[in-house]
Amino acid sequence: MSTIAMTSLELARWQFGIVTLYHFIFVPLTIGLAFFTAWYQTRWYRTKDEKWLRATRFWGKLMLISFALGVATGIVQEFQFGMNWSAYSRFVGDIFGAPLAMEGLAAFFVESTFLGLWIFGWGRLSEKVHLACMWAVSLSTMLSAFFILAANSWMQHPVGYELNQATNKVELKSIWDVLTNSTALYAMTHTMLAAALTGGMVIAGISAWHLLRKNEVEVFSSSMKIALPSLAVAGLLTLVVGHFNGILMSEQQPMKMAAADAVFETEDGVGLSLFATGKFEGNPEETNRNIKLPNALSFIMTGKPDSEVKGVNNLNEEYRQRFGDPASPEYRGPEFKTMDYAPIVWVAYWSWRVMLGCGFLLALFGVIGWWFNRKGKLPDSRRFLKLAMPAASLPFIAAAAGWIFTEMGRQPWVVFGLLRTQDANSPTVSATEVWISLVGMTLLYGVLAVFAGKIFFKTAGKGPAEIEEGEEDKPYLGMAY
Repeated sequence: MSTIAMTSLELARWQFGIVTLYHFIFVPLTIGLAFFTAWYQTRWYRTKDEKWLRATRFWGKLMLISFALGVATGIVQEFQFGMNWSAYSRFVGDIFGAPLAMEGLAAFFVESTFLGLWIFGWGRLSEKVHLACMWAVSLSTMLSAFFILAANSWMQHPVGYELNQATNKVELKSIWDVLTNSTALYAMTHTMLAAALTGGMVIAGISAWHLLRKNEVEVFSSSMKIALPSLAVAGLLTLVVGHFNGILMSEQQPMKMAAADAVFETEDGVGLSLFATGKFEGNPEETNRNIKLPNALSFIMTGKPDSEVKGVNNLNEEYRQRFGDPASPEYRGPEFKTMDYAPIVWVAYWSWRVMLGCGFLLALFGVIGWWFNRKGKLPDSRRFLKLAMPAASLPFIAAAAGWIFTEMGRQPWVVFGLLRTQDANSPTVSATEVWISLVGMTLLYGVLAVFAGKIFFKTAGKGPAEIEEGEEDKPYLGMAY
């Protein structure tokens, strides 16, 4: 492959990574805020307490801002499949297109329809129907996320397909297998819990800002009383699901998990690495030092503390035999016999730790906040409230690190075992063309981040608007019955 093509590939990867991480800021935030908005509206429907109506209006506005930005950035993300990754699109289009089409139906028909009814239905729909619209929005955001996760999980663990040797394309044999892929089910559970963490922590951070200023104390203390227990439960469940997901991943993608803990040689009873160093290379093949927690990694990966964990070097040899064998159905060429099948080890190693570290901190924060809440000390716990504001960044850091680990840990495959990343890009798109689009998107997203951030934080800083009579004809701006 020429230098220009390689440069084009690298730029296309940077572009897709930037767009994906930018888009994923809004995905868990929208899902989380939609869920809590529906919950708060349910509380208002049942109690008719005005504080819950004002909470619904306030958090609903922030949810709408996040939703709009998520849709805009998600569309750009899908455009790249045809622009920069045409070889990939041709190879997996028969399979990948199905869940993407379902996601489009869920997002643009179900979500948008019920969101429109919710926005413009204040004072026009019955209370019960209007509440049902908000729950439909919340559930459809989850459904939309599931279809995307099903598509991505197929790239991690291909199922329900047949490789057509004549056309060199994969063909869909069972959409049910794709949608019930074990990887997708674990990813969905993990992502929904992450969304609850994100929504709950953002609510806690913004509420803390207002409580420190004694602004709308009743509304924001009530908001936190629901968000904090949810944060604690979601945080603890995320750790449990993450453990079982690690067991599944060690079966499906053992190379990713070996790289995540810098295990280079196959061993029994492997300890969890707390801190390791090595040569600053993609695959250093060994560590200089490695401080471990005995037997912990074997337990995380297999559920048994004395079990075997395969190392990067051993898996490399195994993959060279498997994929470099001309008799293998996955065989692509003689270069498979010598290529390195390991991802960039230090990226997998540290992204996994950042994700885990943020997850533990979020669970701890939720438990402490729940305790303060039960003791009735929450509004007066200034130290806790001050910590809540910067802590609101933790779920976004965890989500970014998790996606980096998930996607870069799969390399050099774009579809594990079937298609390499270097064979998936658009061969006729030059480096110059990708540079232009990369710079353009980065500048556009930068400007969008400034304006969107300003709108979001300005709205969050204002607090709930006063409910005034006669505003029922001003949906969204004056949400009163």
